[in-house]
Amino acid sequence: MLCCLIFTGCFNSDKKIDKEFQNKIEKTNSYHINGELEIINNEDSHKYNIDIAYQESDQFRVSLKNKTNNHEQIILKNKKGVYVLTPSLNKSFKFQSEWPYNNSQSYLPQALITDMNNDKNMEITKKSNQYIITTKVNYPNNSSLVNQKIYLDKRANIKKVEVMNHEGIVKIRMKYKTVDMKANYDKNYFDLNENMSVSSETQETIKQIEDIVYPMYMPESTVLESKNTIKTEDGERVILTFSGDSPFMIVEETVNPTKENTIVPVYGDPVLMVDSIGSMTENSANWISNGVEYYVVSEVLNGEQLLEVVNSISSVPVGK
Repeated sequence: MLCCLIFTGCFNSDKKIDKEFQNKIEKTNSYHINGELEIINNEDSHKYNIDIAYQESDQFRVSLKNKTNNHEQIILKNKKGVYVLTPSLNKSFKFQSEWPYNNSQSYLPQALITDMNNDKNMEITKKSNQYIITTKVNYPNNSSLVNQKIYLDKRANIKKVEVMNHEGIVKIRMKYKTVDMKANYDKNYFDLNENMSVSSETQETIKQIEDIVYPMYMPESTVLESKNTIKTEDGERVILTFSGDSPFMIVEETVNPTKENTIVPVYGDPVLMVDSIGSMTENSANWISNGVEYYVVSEVLNGEQLLEVVNSISSVPVGK
């Protein structure tokens, strides 16, 4: 009988760890997280220092700083909407989006809880002094990502999240380095204008695209049809047109800092693509990298196929 009680007690403890984690997040008025986010794309890996702030009334601030080029972008959600900020360019995009609740986010505890609640077949295992919660994930534009492992310590503190594809290969890894569940923020911390002025990063003025960047992935029976370079008022624009069974177009244009903060309304959702945060709709994608703004559009490719093209566009030029 004693053995049965001990076994039952351990079993119940394991099953309660998810509820302890959920209660910890839902009962807090604010938190501050610092960590490292890694996006793995075939042989390439992009690493970001990530700083996350949350305050009740659904306010979020997620700063992602690329560890390779120190480029910083901020996802901001406040009472006025959802924004992606590029402070070095004095430019921000305002989204009509339900972010962060409309799809999985490995770096946000609230999104992890949503995934846990949506998966009736969620698994909990114990290994050494940590618990591993395995759930399905929801990445609408990337069906190759199928599940994630959420690593908690025995006190239900989050330590790591790994998102995997069908083959069990890790494609996203989030390491939680510090977590403060009693963070304090001043009243302007989630203000748009305040966040546009926090970065010390400067962006050089670029007048010419020195190296045209081409996609490494090409849909079957699709080829480059034309390449046109156009001088603009502030720099240069390159238009790449691809024809065949899966036609699409890529526009690459120099983008320079504006004198005043500029807000651009966009549709779709914020998506981490290539080496920066961009916007994604059903048939288009838009992002800024190294002083160049990229726009990919297709009337044939679906969102997932479009994202595959986008993620193959390397920041390192492969042709000219």
